Amino acid sequence: MSRTDHHSLIEDAQGIAYGAGMAAFGITILTHLGLVTGQTAGLAVLISYATGWGFGPVFFTVNLPFYWLGYRRIGPRFVIKTFIAVGLMSALAMVFPHWVRFEFLNPVVGAVLFGAISGSALLALFRHGASLGGVGIVALYLQDKTGFRAGWTQLVFDAAIFALALSLRDAPTVAVSALGALVVNLVIAVNHRRDRYIAT
Repeated sequence: MSRTDHHSLIEDAQGIAYGAGMAAFGITILTHLGLVTGQTAGLAVLISYATGWGFGPVFFTVNLPFYWLGYRRIGPRFVIKTFIAVGLMSALAMVFPHWVRFEFLNPVVGAVLFGAISGSALLALFRHGASLGGVGIVALYLQDKTGFRAGWTQLVFDAAIFALALSLRDAPTVAVSALGALVVNLVIAVNHRRDRYIAT
């Protein structure tokens, strides 16, 4: 199977568009239900809930400090693709609530749908050499500099996000949110191959 640097421009464009679009739709489900998630998107969701600011602008801004690390750790192609993906997702997250309305959505089902949709979105982005967030970049940077495993850094960050979420959401809501985050990670763990794709 070809690696990400063998994709054509059109293939990269459709892959990034799909990934960013599905990620934005997943966030629409998540925020409609008042749930939270991990990683950089989770931080942006919490800031959005706490301030009333829209998720899209917050997510775009939160990611800005991480691009320099991404450039140094992975390279300019990754940073450019990730910047495009983050910008597109941020924009779509602003308009999806005007395009999609839910008359009824069970929170548990919604959390699972969020996880499955977001997992497939991230897989598409990884396949085309992009990502949606800076926590993974920092985790890889710290692993290079200190030897502290990237997975542990991400786990610690997510634990802090969900602990902070308890100050904004009740415990059952946070528990259902954790289910969604678990599904995201399971989709990636089962389907992602590091020897084939580039991930952060």
